[in-house]
Amino acid sequence: MAQVTEPAMRPASEPANPWPAMWALVLGFFMILVDSTIVSVATPAIMTSLDADVNSVVWVTSSYLLAYAVPLLITGRLGDRVGPKWIYLIGLVLFTGSSLWCGLSDGIEMLIIARVFQGLGASMMTPQTMAVITRTFPPDKRGRAMALWGAVAGVASLVGPIVGGLLIDGPGWEWIFFVNIPVGVVAFALALRLVPRLQTHSHRFDIPGVLLSGIGMFLIVFGIQEGESYDWAGWIWLLIGAGVVVMVGFVIWQRVNSAEPLLPLGLFTDRNFSLSNIAITAVGFMIISLSLPLMIYAQSVRGLTPTRAALLMVPMAVVGIILAPFVGRLVDRYHPRYLAGFGLLADSVSLFWLSSVLRADTPIWQLLLPITLLGIGTAFTFGPLGVSANRNLPMAQAGAGSGVYNATRQVGSVLGSAAIAALMESRLAANLPAMPGGAAPTEAGAGDLPPQLLDGFSTAMGQSLMLPAIVIGVGFLVVLFLEAPKHLAARRP
Repeated sequence: MAQVTEPAMRPASEPANPWPAMWALVLGFFMILVDSTIVSVATPAIMTSLDADVNSVVWVTSSYLLAYAVPLLITGRLGDRVGPKWIYLIGLVLFTGSSLWCGLSDGIEMLIIARVFQGLGASMMTPQTMAVITRTFPPDKRGRAMALWGAVAGVASLVGPIVGGLLIDGPGWEWIFFVNIPVGVVAFALALRLVPRLQTHSHRFDIPGVLLSGIGMFLIVFGIQEGESYDWAGWIWLLIGAGVVVMVGFVIWQRVNSAEPLLPLGLFTDRNFSLSNIAITAVGFMIISLSLPLMIYAQSVRGLTPTRAALLMVPMAVVGIILAPFVGRLVDRYHPRYLAGFGLLADSVSLFWLSSVLRADTPIWQLLLPITLLGIGTAFTFGPLGVSANRNLPMAQAGAGSGVYNATRQVGSVLGSAAIAALMESRLAANLPAMPGGAAPTEAGAGDLPPQLLDGFSTAMGQSLMLPAIVIGVGFLVVLFLEAPKHLAARRP
């Protein structure tokens, strides 16, 4: 009590009603998620407007995801040290300001740079929402708050593509970024007024860990994404190998760092935590890598407007929202191996199915069937994996566990974005041989396709979808080794 600043800091139990703060934070979180889903719908429009090829426009997503994923482990601790309210507000200002920058970009390079800053803002905001929930809601009400937090993701996956399509069809692709500005201003005013100041805790920051992980991830992602453009030259493989070496160095540093490592390796001694992190990496890979070929196919091959292309994803989002409460009630009653296993298997089957029917003349209803199955699978995936990851961790490690779990999901997204770009380039080059030049086929998605290219382009996009199908299949095999929670294991005779 002798500290002057202590009375100004509210302990986690002080807010009589934490829901207003929760709603204020949800608005900013919703904006981040909507922005992520909008960009995939805008890909063909951005390619045409900024005269960019597939590989260049994928960097619009990859740069954002890299800047989002790499700092996640440290921005959570930064919130503990400075206060989650202030780090959230700083991130919100950065995200909103860079959204204006994105909309004003007149070249693909400038848009990519602006997206880096947008990703940094998102990385500052996301951990603070979970931290405020954990620290302001009592344990018996925390589940309802987390359910709302999860439901926001489902609603954003539904609203984002549709709003994006309407904006792209109307004022233009720039407005998918401009729309963040009024939302960001309102979110800032609400958070400034409603989010409490919470007690801070000192942390040491693992700067070498941040640098090693950032450099390693960039080298790997750059090598994978640009490999096809440079015909997988020897220096590309050296780049990827160097990235792997740097990441190994990062793990070694985390092991020997006796202060406060960025990645607490002790968390991975829990079997379920380790397996759940591998599985959620596969999920992050799948989600980011399925939307790009599907949206390009829908607009470039089928001639759908951005709005109508976005509507293809509605069955997936609606089914996910409807099933989420039902799955939530099952999580504490059944082995996560069965729930998450069913979900991941359904995801893999749906993607192989979608890959097989992605042709130039396929009736739309035949596309909607596997997309609906994908919604069923994802509904059975997120909840069981999230609960399995953190159920056995002590409360003192819950925050660190959540940070690692979110970071691994984003790492999966980064790798998925890079890998799908490389595979689409490769498949386009293989299936559109009539187009001159190695890079020319990658520009085919920028506008209306000539009739003679429709079949080859459809085949290329369908073959690309097999990659996330295989990766999520690996995730299915991983969750088969999850252990039963203690309360379920105790019921066994």
